[in-house]
Amino acid sequence: MNEEVQFVLDSTKEAMDAAIAHLEREFLKIRAGKASPAMLSSVLVDYYGSQSPLSQIANINTPDGRTISVQPWEKGMLQEIEKAIMNANLGFNPMNNGDLIIINVPPLTEERRIQLTKQAKAEAEHAKVGVRSARQDANKEIKDLDISEDLQKNATADIQDLTDGFTKKIDDFLSKKEAEIMKV
Repeated sequence: MNEEVQFVLDSTKEAMDAAIAHLEREFLKIRAGKASPAMLSSVLVDYYGSQSPLSQIANINTPDGRTISVQPWEKGMLQEIEKAIMNANLGFNPMNNGDLIIINVPPLTEERRIQLTKQAKAEAEHAKVGVRSARQDANKEIKDLDISEDLQKNATADIQDLTDGFTKKIDDFLSKKEAEIMKV
């Protein structure tokens, strides 16, 4: 196979892998009944005038399956962290005991499970859009290469095979996540 074509295929695969990796990170943020430090990964705290991720200014643990504890490295940041968790609109009610913040993760209601499933589907669709975009870019690059028509057709078919494989991977991730969310 032509070296240029192989380069296009490799870069396309990298872009599609990135879409899958992003989907996995987003799925970590969607809780499925069990407490996880990743649930707070989107929380930004006003740390002396700049927005900083919570994980950079506090230690986040899960002592059990229903509790998240947040222990700031500076006690003066307790109120700021508590406010940031409330403003993140995650549906949590943090409790401040003077040393650390304790968050009880409530069990999911049926309505909330359905919302989370919709959110997971939306994230999967975003990943599919990323994969299709990588396919489109690759097809354009192949068309711009100075190669024979047969080689172009073979490369386009290879790109479509890659796309189909990654789309199936995304569907598999989604069905696993949906099952995890809907499990009571």
